[in-house]
Amino acid sequence: MQKVHVAPLWSVAFGVFGLAAIGWFSTLSVAGWGAGVLYLVCSNAFLTSGLRRRETAHFGPANAATEVRSTLVGLITALVATSFSAPISVPLLLCLTVPALALDAADGWIARRTQTTTELGARFDMEVDAFLLLVLSAYVAQNLGWWVLLIGALRYAFVGAAWVLPWMAATLPPRYWRKVVTAVAGIGLTLVASGLMPTWADILTALLVLVLLVESFGRDVVWLVRRRSR
Repeated sequence: MQKVHVAPLWSVAFGVFGLAAIGWFSTLSVAGWGAGVLYLVCSNAFLTSGLRRRETAHFGPANAATEVRSTLVGLITALVATSFSAPISVPLLLCLTVPALALDAADGWIARRTQTTTELGARFDMEVDAFLLLVLSAYVAQNLGWWVLLIGALRYAFVGAAWVLPWMAATLPPRYWRKVVTAVAGIGLTLVASGLMPTWADILTALLVLVLLVESFGRDVVWLVRRRSR
């Protein structure tokens, strides 16, 4: 009988170690600790559930790269949760976010290079992307206004709509533009979070990101509506 793989616990272990390191060198609130640990535990639990449902026996190098990125997102989540009650180190936030964005390109390349592309890996990658955008938009919203949260909420609104309208849960055709928009959104929010640009440039960048995401999700909704009508 084929052995079913379980999500590697090193993600949680390294994540907790990372949280301790952040707390040693910078401020990390109780809420930050809680949010970081909760993300690490829940992401591993959901990944394990997916591996078991698909009876996956090998985790693979591409999934390992995504797992490293997911661990970084857990640390970013802790910092952003802390920022609601105390100032945080912006350079530290950037030092965590930039590698997370870079690994977004690496895991797909590794999957294709090693011929280990899977539906679960793509879904795992997508969910990590979505949560990173949600966390970054929550951080940026503190300065630009809560309308920025729409950037991170669009993905979850789409999923919620599919629960109410089952026809929206149909499998969408592959589209490279989705990946491009997600990458641009992550880079744009990181630039805004850096505080290096004037406020008007931050607002324009956030608006551009929001418009691109609305266009991307809107195109998918139009495709689903046409598919249903056919």
